Amino acid sequence: MNTKELDNRFVAPTYARYPVEIISGKGALLRGADGKDYIDLGSGIAVNIFGMCDDEWKNAVQEQLDNFQHVSNLYYSSPCANLAKLLCEKTGMKKVFFANSGAEANECAIKAARRVSFLKHGDESHSTIITLKNSFHGRTIATLTATGQDSFHKEFGPFLDGFVYAEANNLDDIKTLAENNNAAAVMVEVIQGEGGVKALDRDFVIGIEKLCREKDMLFIVDEVQSGNGRSGMLYAYMNYGVKPDIVTTAKGLGGGLPIGATLLGERAENAFGYGSHGSTFGGNPISCAGGLNILSRIDDKLLDAVKSKSAYIFNTLNGAKGVKSVSGMGLMIGLEIEKDAKEVVAECINRGVLMLTAKDRIRLLPPLNIPDDLLKSAINILKEVLAQ
Repeated sequence: MNTKELDNRFVAPTYARYPVEIISGKGALLRGADGKDYIDLGSGIAVNIFGMCDDEWKNAVQEQLDNFQHVSNLYYSSPCANLAKLLCEKTGMKKVFFANSGAEANECAIKAARRVSFLKHGDESHSTIITLKNSFHGRTIATLTATGQDSFHKEFGPFLDGFVYAEANNLDDIKTLAENNNAAAVMVEVIQGEGGVKALDRDFVIGIEKLCREKDMLFIVDEVQSGNGRSGMLYAYMNYGVKPDIVTTAKGLGGGLPIGATLLGERAENAFGYGSHGSTFGGNPISCAGGLNILSRIDDKLLDAVKSKSAYIFNTLNGAKGVKSVSGMGLMIGLEIEKDAKEVVAECINRGVLMLTAKDRIRLLPPLNIPDDLLKSAINILKEVLAQ
């Protein structure tokens, strides 16, 4: 059997895969089993932020692999400690908990907020988490419940208590929910990725931070997809001039290796004690070595290039034939289009360009260092397909 036949027979059918098997790649070019090269505008859903098989990242991972691949969290390891240090230095946060994915990082954030509230009140009377409608926070039962989309709240019930949902960009709605539910925290993506790549209004995000201070709630920002340079800043909340109490990140942090991180600020740094949370693979030395290399290379030069590439895409596609609107920030971009998004993606694949969808929109998440010539070639192909 070939790969497709093996997959269909033995892998749980949870993904509607496109008819492409990737066998190798370098940078923003991927090679398919069909012998074709594809320009990558998806980067593994915002994971491969320096593209495929980046040499510096590979060397860092290989060096750690030659030392040791795993020890339990009963012992110290340098990659874990140094990655936590760098994350705190670059964000001003105080402590880091490492997990294996964005969903786990968000689970940790929820637990942290509830435990801070418990330690403060002595009971679980203030445990509700406010999230936004159209949000997406993961596929575990808790993060699925936190996700503010009715379509996800079916078939896997009963779902958990303690989550309520506010309208995006409606601060009064959050105020009402906070007062009526003894809320412990407000949790948002400042750019709603799976919800259509929609950036929240600046005044709304600033208002959430202020309200959390007034109501003694924690402010949690989910940067699983938008973080690690994707927005043109290290983390997307930095574009808004706010300071969350908890930040979650994953995807691009590992550069292709599974890792999640929950960053705890001053109001949440003492959320956990010995035994109150844990993860067998959290802080894995190889994943952390990869993350340390990735994070150390997200500098002003790279972020300026992200902003420049973003401006090119926005300027080229805004008003283009077949494009209704362009949303997002940095190299996390959504296109509202006249055609069926899945059909457009399929045709772009036929022409050698890989991209994603988010709801009924096209979603673009290219490697942050994609060469300008490849980016322009891919965007021109997309324009042609949209205009047909």
